Amino acid sequence: MTDPTPLAPELETPPPFRTLGRTGIPIHPLALDGSVFGWATAIDDTTEALDAFAALGGTLISTADHYATGRSEYMIGRWLESSGSRERMLIATKVGRHPDAPGLAAPDVTAAVQGCLERLGTRIDLLSFDSEDPEVPIEESLAAVAPFLADGSVGALGAAHFSGAALAEAEEAARTLGLPPFSVVIAEYNLMERSAYESDVAPEVERQGLATLARLPLASGYLTGRLRHRSDEPESVMFEAALDYIGRHGNRVLAVLDELAEAHGTNPGTIALAWVLSHQEVAAAVIRARGAADLESVFGAALIPLTRSDIAQLDRTSA
Repeated sequence: MTDPTPLAPELETPPPFRTLGRTGIPIHPLALDGSVFGWATAIDDTTEALDAFAALGGTLISTADHYATGRSEYMIGRWLESSGSRERMLIATKVGRHPDAPGLAAPDVTAAVQGCLERLGTRIDLLSFDSEDPEVPIEESLAAVAPFLADGSVGALGAAHFSGAALAEAEEAARTLGLPPFSVVIAEYNLMERSAYESDVAPEVERQGLATLARLPLASGYLTGRLRHRSDEPESVMFEAALDYIGRHGNRVLAVLDELAEAHGTNPGTIALAWVLSHQEVAAAVIRARGAADLESVFGAALIPLTRSDIAQLDRTSA
């Protein structure tokens, strides 16, 4: 294992907020990924991560009804209640993959949203459909969530892991049938996983004027530089997928990140996040954290002034 990466410089000024697509809501450019809460992180670590996220100025917490079979939502809900942070935070969750309400048929969507509201104990600012359901017409799914939007228990609608074609189909259904449209797309996007997003999803995001929340922007932790050799042991189960990137291509990407990190006085992970955030349609990068140190080490990413040359170098190396 390499030595721990240095902490990012203290934030003298907060990063500029970005707009969450058509919602018009301003958000901090780094969001917190709740996918590890309840299984990879214990309650104390989860609370520490949430406390640190709030203290650093973060505003959007992303989770899903199937994360730890609902425990992630429950833990976030209890923290919101005990910390008094609800009005400062935006809560995003996803439905479609919970074992008790799988898929996007109307009855399952209704049951899933009701379950999310109960576990979170509060309204949902952004509700996303988690992956396409080829057996259900998208208009059925959109119509099912309309009552929750009408009564204010859901604020806006998004799509997670949808293809460009599916996003276009949903836009057409919403426009012609007067149904709720998507405002946000959630997609995996990082220096190691570019092609699917850039070639298929991003053009549709830009055409519709949507915003992207970039999942796994550090490639399951690989782009922090902490795992460089097959013999390296992940510090947590949440980083095990990073081992898949170890190899010549990954080494070349890390070498450029190391070079730019030294030039900017920061660490490789912060540079990797700054690259994701250099794309205008990305409203926020959604990052995992075991605790305060993980967040503090990269929270300055939105303030890193990557040059056109820096971005071009990363583009070439990661292609």
